[in-house]
Amino acid sequence: MRIGRILVISTLAALCSCGGGSGNSVTSQAVPTVNQYNGTASVGDFLTIGVNASTHTITYSNMTNGEQGTASYTVNANGSYQISDPSGNLISAYEIPGYAMVIQAANAGPNRDASALITAVDAGQITLGTFEGQSYNYMQFRTAAGGLEIGTIAIDQAGELSSSGYNPWMATNNGGQSPISGSQFSLAAATLDSSGTYLTLADQASSDYIFGTSNGRFLVDTPNGAIFGLAKAAAKDFDPSVAGSYQAIYYAKNGASTGAGNIESGTPTLGSATVAVSSGGDVTITDANGSTLASGTLTAVADTSYLYGTAGELADPCYGLFTFRSNSGGVQQDVFVTFLGKSAVFSSFSAAQPSVAGETYDYFYGVGLAQAP
Repeated sequence: MRIGRILVISTLAALCSCGGGSGNSVTSQAVPTVNQYNGTASVGDFLTIGVNASTHTITYSNMTNGEQGTASYTVNANGSYQISDPSGNLISAYEIPGYAMVIQAANAGPNRDASALITAVDAGQITLGTFEGQSYNYMQFRTAAGGLEIGTIAIDQAGELSSSGYNPWMATNNGGQSPISGSQFSLAAATLDSSGTYLTLADQASSDYIFGTSNGRFLVDTPNGAIFGLAKAAAKDFDPSVAGSYQAIYYAKNGASTGAGNIESGTPTLGSATVAVSSGGDVTITDANGSTLASGTLTAVADTSYLYGTAGELADPCYGLFTFRSNSGGVQQDVFVTFLGKSAVFSSFSAAQPSVAGETYDYFYGVGLAQAP
């Protein structure tokens, strides 16, 4: 699957009733709750994940590189999970039980040696029909070609997918091409896994994994990274009901450049962040040390001329997708944010302006889960 030029099971809880002794006495014993998720890593791995809240264990299987294991975790004061994984793979996480989960991973990718952000959603029953006739705003997270892309996806009743996206890296002298592009392909050949929770679609020598929920989440794990599709809003304007604080995990790469074979250099890091959103649409993203990663006021993509309108070409106004741009010390930063339910998805790309051939760039992206009031 290619978007643009480059291309977290509902909570299971039950009560077991067992006959006790003689007569009519009955003893009820609670079965431990295990939250099941499907997830995608920004480096291009698909995972199935189970979280047992009773035993504080996480079981995972990376369907792409074969990595699997069981890890234990403790809950920190801020609600995050500190994970003890014998293989050193999973590091920390945030979870809204039965809804979504974000995880720091150290052993992702084909060689099991890459840092990556894993985003997982509840693994409910789906079919291709779950997504047909739907349209979504999307962000793509990857570890090459500027790291991110945003735009719109539409899937018709026959499973034909069309996309229109913006890649800020392409707008620099490094990319050197139009930052807005589109693609079309069919999902009709996708096959449903026996679990009924994800679809597999052949993609050249590998596979894409398609999963999500009927309430507006469409995710695709591709060899080139993770695609997050979130249902569009009914109106372009910022909705104050999403204001609040979100605990996030993010992936960042500084001093990046892309060379031959689409190989991207740079220094990757993973970290925790807080995304604070005011009722007026002001957003501040701070890391665990309190340093500000980005700050600005959200503007609808539909009102942003270089993305949509007289100077832009996005095929859809992307209601519910927001952005802001800042300039400091000759560096331009573009930030993109979208919301769905209890989650906020964000990304940022920074590069010197005016753009100079061979210059490096920085980017980060992440997913935040709403903190309880």
